[in-house]
This record gives sequence, C-alpha cells and structure tokens, in this order.
Amino acid sequence: MMYINSNILFKSYCPINDKIGILIPTVAQVLDQEQEYYGLVSSLTAMPIDLMVQLDDAGIDFTKITEYELFQALFMGIREQDTHLIFGDLDLTKFEPGINPQNNTFVFYDEENDIVIDEAIYVAIAETLRKIHHLEKNIRKPGNIEGQMYMLQKERKRLKKLKNKPYKSSLEPLIIAMVNTAEFKYDFESVQNLTIFQFNESVRQVIHKIDYDNRMFGIYSGTVSATDIPKKDLTWIPQDK
Repeated sequence: MMYINSNILFKSYCPINDKIGILIPTVAQVLDQEQEYYGLVSSLTAMPIDLMVQLDDAGIDFTKITEYELFQALFMGIREQDTHLIFGDLDLTKFEPGINPQNNTFVFYDEENDIVIDEAIYVAIAETLRKIHHLEKNIRKPGNIEGQMYMLQKERKRLKKLKNKPYKSSLEPLIIAMVNTAEFKYDFESVQNLTIFQFNESVRQVIHKIDYDNRMFGIYSGTVSATDIPKKDLTWIPQDK
C-alpha cells in the first residue's frame, strides 16, 4: 500500500509504504552530516540532465535515459553510504537488483525482509525528498543536438571550476541570516530543533513576508500601484500551492 504525504509540517517521518519511509531530520542532525546528507538527497532526486557530463563520460546520452534508469545506475553506490538520516533503519545493502516476475520490470529486492523498490516506490521517495527540500524537478531538454552539445560544454566548464573547491555549508549561512532577521523567532540553539522541512518553510515564509512588507510600503507611499500586483502577493499568509 502506497501512502500520500500531503501535510508534513509536523512530521518527522513520511511513510512511502508499510516497509519504506523517509525521515525528516532536524536542523542539528543535518548540520552534523551536511555534505553527506545533501549529497544523498541530490543522488536520490537527480534527473539525467543533472548528471549530463557524468553520463556522457560513460557513453550514455542523457536525453535517452529515464530518471528511474538513472536511479538504477546510482543505487549500488548509494547503498554503500550511511543513509540513516533518510531511510532510518532500512538497510539498503540488503537490496539486490532483479526482475519482478509478475510484470517483468526491473526492481531492487531485499529477500530477507521481503521489501521491493520498484519504479513507483522510487518516484515516491524522490518526490518526498523534493517536497522536504523544495527541490524543483529538472525536466529541461535540449531542442536539438547542437543545443545538447552546448549544454554539455557549459556544464563541463562549470564542473571544472568547482573541482578543487572545498565544500562550503549552504545551511549555516541560512541559519545565520534567519537568526539575525526580526521575522524569525528562533535563536542559534532553538533553530536546531526544527525539522529541516520546518526550517525550509520558515525561510520561504520570511522572504515572502519581507517582500510583502516592501510591496505594502510602495503602495502606501504611492510608488507602486496595487492594481499591478497579483492578488496572491497582497497577503503574507502562505497560500495553497
């Protein structure tokens, strides 16, 4: 049975089915293993275009491979890493590639515990992680072969510049900025107890609130016309997406 994780604001665990779920770690937990954690999130949510250079180096056309096929290629490396902040007690090392005899599709199977990761389960895992971290699914594709070559060349240059740069935390600067913002009510200690989803939501809301205040100042001062602003931007309360 598959579950739908619609509201995860107060959750620390999102069940995918009866045997697989995704943890929502605290800010403190992520900070403790930030590079490894975000690396795993990136691998589990990667689209072929995100790894176009690596695929091209392996002789694979990134426009011809599906996201599930990419997951299949990455899984054996993923399972050797410490995945407890994402999958909890689920032991990925027990999963082996195989074919589902019922529909002849590719799966990863833990025979000892009778757990299957098929395409539907993988998609649910990836979408849950995207929701937790506000990640957009990269569905861009080049219009022609020339565009594809240009994209590859541009990405190779970008990766070359990053090759020898040390890892820099992306979470710490956000925490510093938020703690020193009047709209954020947490300090350096209490912010660590928020789940990473709660923190991500708070960052978005504070940015939205500051933008709203600036728009209202413009309206009241006569430099901005309220009729030129979309209705959804005339409130600082989060709207349904």
